[in-house]
Amino acid sequence: MTKIIAIVNQKGGVGKTTTAINLSATLSVIGNKVLLIDLDPQGNASSGLGFDQANRQNNIYNLLHNQVTAESAIKKTTVPNLDIIVSSVDLAAADSDFSDYKQRIDLLYHQMFHMKHNYDYIFIDCPPSLNLLTLNALRASQSVIIPIQCEFFSLEGLANLVQTITKIKKTINPRIFIEGILLTMVDKRNRLSQQVEQNVRENFKEMVFNTIIPRNVKLSEATSFGEPSIIYDNKCLGSFAYLMLAKEIFNKHRGNNDSRKSKEAR
Repeated sequence: MTKIIAIVNQKGGVGKTTTAINLSATLSVIGNKVLLIDLDPQGNASSGLGFDQANRQNNIYNLLHNQVTAESAIKKTTVPNLDIIVSSVDLAAADSDFSDYKQRIDLLYHQMFHMKHNYDYIFIDCPPSLNLLTLNALRASQSVIIPIQCEFFSLEGLANLVQTITKIKKTINPRIFIEGILLTMVDKRNRLSQQVEQNVRENFKEMVFNTIIPRNVKLSEATSFGEPSIIYDNKCLGSFAYLMLAKEIFNKHRGNNDSRKSKEAR
């Protein structure tokens, strides 16, 4: 059963796109069929997987406008089992461009019917704001991963985002839940990082992933070369962390599926 997961935070620079790229790639490498949808007008997930501006025809903007089919919008990456729908700078005007659509928060949701049966996981990299694009992602997704940087102001933003997702659940998507809160750019030598991690775990408990993503220069280097870290340097700390995260998510879903099958058997 396909898992559709939005990666969301209204604040930029928290490791959202880094997580989208590396989690997608790592799950692919360990044998899952994965699609990454770059829904951010900045297109960093697209460039982070080697797609420059000249190679972004048939993109997510065209798909939402029904100018292309899902099949023609999906591109293969250099990572085995990993496909992508690339972004476009035209997405920056999405709020006005789609203003005449009656069901404008359902645009991505309707496209999912043409894609989801071909993948184990579909990840959506959202823009760093709660705009129409992010609402489309939250409407289309089953769950949400929230990356947060280990800094003081992250706590306030996290609380607001959790409240927003609760409202989304009550209004436009009753099935959505928080897959997990992911602590990123963690420096265990830094007392503030330790304090933020402690506060987040105390306040959000089981919602927080066991895995943390450390500060690691190799993660940034990999992106600049258009590769996920597991391809660029599979022995670095960042690659190992995303491997642990991928296993944590995979095992959680496998456990849920086993539990569901057990209940059905009864």
